[in-house]
Order: sequence, then C-alpha cells, then structure tokens
Amino acid sequence: MSWEFLVVVVLVVLAPGVDLLMVLRNTVAGGRRVGAATAAGIGVASMLQGLLVAIGVGALIVQSQWLFEALRWVGVAVLLVLGVQALWAAVRRDLPKIVSDRPTERRWARGFAQGFLCNATNPKMLVFYLSLLPQFVAAGAPLETWLFHAWMLPLIGTAWLLMLAVLAGTVREFLLKPLVRRLMDAVSGVALIGFGVKLATDQ
Repeated sequence: MSWEFLVVVVLVVLAPGVDLLMVLRNTVAGGRRVGAATAAGIGVASMLQGLLVAIGVGALIVQSQWLFEALRWVGVAVLLVLGVQALWAAVRRDLPKIVSDRPTERRWARGFAQGFLCNATNPKMLVFYLSLLPQFVAAGAPLETWLFHAWMLPLIGTAWLLMLAVLAGTVREFLLKPLVRRLMDAVSGVALIGFGVKLATDQ
C-alpha cells in the first residue's frame, strides 16, 4: 500500500459530511454508546460497498441506471426524513427526554440502522470506490489486495468516528443545554436536508 493512498483515505475520512453529523447528533441524543453504534453501522455499510466493488458487483450497480437511480432516491428519502426529524426536534416546544449513556438495545439498534442506511443508500460511494481503487490496485491483483485497499477507508473512518463519539460523550452535559441542543438539531436538520437535495440533484 502506497503512502499516497493513505493520504487520500485520511483526507476523505477527515472531510465533514453526513457520517460525522449522524454520529455527533446520535451521541448527544442517546449517549456515546448510541454514537458508537451509529459509527459501527456506517463502517459496516462502507465495508459492504468496498466488498461489492472488489468482486465487481459495484460496477454493475453503477452501470445499471435503474438500480443506481433507485438506490439514489432511497438515499435521498433517508436523508430528508432524518433532516426533518432533526428540525422538528429543534422547534418543538418540549425537548425530547434526555437519554442515559446506557442505552437500551432498541436505541443501540436504531443508531446502527441509521448509520447503515445513510451510508448504504448512497450510490456515490460506489462511484468513489470505482474511481479511487483502480488508481492504486492493478486490474489483475488478487481479491485480497482489492479488499485490503477497499476496507482501509471504513476501518480508518470508523476509528475516527468512534473517537468523535467518545469526545462528544465527554462534553455531552454541555451539548444537552436547551439552547445548544436546539441549535445542534437545527444545524443538523438543515445540513441533512442539504445533503439530500445535493444527492437528488447531482448527475
């Protein structure tokens, strides 16, 4: 593995996006364990996408216009729903009940599902993998070499998101102040809807 590839991966991981928003918001709403579950869901989805690209299925999805478009619009719907929910949480009269940092299995599963869906329904990630990996992996390389490179992004990315969940958990008491909480929900809602609109309008 070249250092150039690692630099690209790190830059992609550090770039703020939907994944970071989801982890931070879920950590504040449900505690660091729910934030960690969200990060895990994102990582699993990203590993699945990397696997699909490595075995050639990713290219078939991208080349199939109806399948690509169907996946894209599901992704748009997921982002818009989450964005509206965040905005509603910001403007509602009574703030949602503060959740303990020891979440129930249901809240953990919900965080995991949200992270997984946000990532798995974004076909642009498949396009990214398909454009990045061939620059660093030879066409005739064995499957394990493709997987090693494809999974480097979710491994480093998940580690970064888990660290953010832990850090956000340490300042959660401050972030749960009503004004701060409403501001975070409002910013998250607008950003998620913005990402949804961008995904809908990108060609």
